[in-house]
Parts: sequence; C-alpha cells; structure tokens
Amino acid sequence: MTSAPIEPDPSSISADIRFADPKLPRWAPYAVLAAAVVLGVGLSLLMGWGWVAMLCLAGVVYVVAWPLWSAFAEGRRYAVDRLTTSLVWAAFVGVLVPLLWLVWTVLKNGVPALSWAFVTSDMRNVVGAGGGIYHALIGTLLVTAMAAVISVPIGLFAAIYLVEYGQRNRIARWTTFLVDVMTGIPSIVAGLFALSLLVILLGPAARNGFGGAIALSLLMIPTVVRSAEEMLRLVPSELREASYALGVPKWRTIVKVVIPTALGGIITGVMLAVARVIGESAPLLVVAGATDSVNWNLFDNRMSTLPVYIYQQYASPGIVPLNGGDPPGYARAWAAALVLIIIVMILNLIARIVGAIFAPKTDRR
Repeated sequence: MTSAPIEPDPSSISADIRFADPKLPRWAPYAVLAAAVVLGVGLSLLMGWGWVAMLCLAGVVYVVAWPLWSAFAEGRRYAVDRLTTSLVWAAFVGVLVPLLWLVWTVLKNGVPALSWAFVTSDMRNVVGAGGGIYHALIGTLLVTAMAAVISVPIGLFAAIYLVEYGQRNRIARWTTFLVDVMTGIPSIVAGLFALSLLVILLGPAARNGFGGAIALSLLMIPTVVRSAEEMLRLVPSELREASYALGVPKWRTIVKVVIPTALGGIITGVMLAVARVIGESAPLLVVAGATDSVNWNLFDNRMSTLPVYIYQQYASPGIVPLNGGDPPGYARAWAAALVLIIIVMILNLIARIVGAIFAPKTDRR
C-alpha cells in the first residue's frame, strides 16, 4: 500500500519566505512623479515662485512620497530600496542640470560671436567691436605647454621614487604629505610665489609667460604625482619579479616594464592635469600680465591668455552701442569662454583615447 503524501505544516514555513510579496504596479512611480509635478506647479503658482523652485519642490515631494507609499504597500525593505534609488537619481540630476545649464548658456551667448576672424585676429588697436582671441590663444598654448614640460618630469620622477624606491621611509612620507598640501594650495598663492621668484631674479617690473608657466606647474605637479603614483602601484608585482629573475637591473625594469605598463594611465593623468590648470586666471593675471598683441617669446614681455582675456573683456566691455544692446566685450568674453571649454573637452577626449590605446591588453572579452 502507498501512504498518502504528508502535507507540510503551514506554521513551520518561515515567515520570511514568501513567493507572492505585495508589489506596487509598474505605473506607480510615474503616478507619484505626476502628482509631485502637479503639487509643485500648484504651490509655485500660489506662492509666486519660479520654475527652478517648482522643479526642486517636485523633486523633494517625489523623493519623500515614493518610498513612503512603498513602505505602506510593500514593507520596509522595498521602501529603503526605493529611497536609496531616488536619492541616487536626485544626486545625478543635481549634478547634470547645472552642467547642462552652463553649457547651454555658453553656447547661446558664445556661438553668435564665434567666427574664424575672431579666432585669427588679436585686439591690437581695437577700440569698439571687432578683434579676437588669437594672441590669447597662442599665449594659453605656450604657457600651458611650458607648464607641462616643467611638471611632467618632476611629477613622474617623484612618483617613481615614492613607488619604487621610497618604501615608506621618512623622505617618502614627507614627500607624500607635501604633495597633499600642494594639492590644496590656492592658485593665487602659486601666482604670488612665481611673481616673487621673478622679482628676485629679474627685478620688480618682470612679467612674462614663463612666470605664468611656473605658477601653473605648481598646480600641476601634485596632480601628476598622484595620478602617476596610483598607476605605478597598479602594475602587478609579478612583472617586476619576473624581470628581476632574468637579471634585469631595477632601473631598466622601471623603464622597460613598469612605465610602459602604466603609460596609458600616466598620460591620462597628465592630460587631466593640463585641463585642470588651463582655465586658471588669477596666477596668470598676476605673473604673465596681459597684452593686446601676439607674443611668441615666453621669456620677454607680457603674455595674454584666454582666462585673463575673458576677465578683461568682462571687466572692461567697452562702450554701449548707440542702438542699444550689450557692450562688445561681453560677446567676446562669451566666445572666448566657449573656445576654452572646447579646448578642455578636446584634452579630455585625447586623454580617454590615449588611455584606451595604451591600456594593458588582457584576455578578458
């Protein structure tokens, strides 16, 4: 005879094991979002607020109402998940909106004044409308290139010492501490240091592009050191040990094995450091000064750069036209800001491309 199957006791099943937990419908978040927008619009119209306050209010209502509804309908676990997801999306939107707003504002004001003549002409003998950024563009490229020439060897050699030779000795600890301190140095302090150096060497009236490069190099070196140090530490120790086992000296191992392996990350860090300092205006205004014509000599006379040009045009925009409107300096400042953003974007794209090209090849698909 076959015995009847034994039915499990429902009381013995754990309360945590459920195969049909209550779930909110898929349209629930959209309904909460619509209600939050309606509430934000209503309160904004009632209180006379702008559309920015309306969007912020709608976002706060959504972040609060969506997890609260989930807590009543689904339980605490789902409510915490909804709250965390909402906060992450709110943080993302909080970062994205100002960025898009900034880009849109620069494009709206800078594109009408941007032209080939604007890029290829300077401000020599320009009083009203006209002129361009050629002298400032050349100065920016020369000063930034010289700053990179100064910063990259110093930063790379310092990173090699910290990773390969320092071994956490006293000098390495002090170097790491000083690099961290230099990371937080205000740009105007770097400019004052470079100015004092020029005054000591060349006299009180010394102003040139090389001094601006020195100031920018003080801001670049900590970034180069930190990025190169992290990339060198990511190189597997097995590669070094295999090279040592073949009898290769340490210096040659560093040159032929370690640096080529970390080259993509090092170049990316250098590009990001250049993009970080290319928009500095305070140290260049103090040390390099400004001029209305092109200067190709970094060691003689003042040299204008794009950040200083933007500051000058906005501080002294010129005479208001007779037919009304803004002074011509405002349009030139917005167009120069757009060119500066394009340069920074190109540098970031180059950094990503170079990093992808020189990244170590792996077997992962």
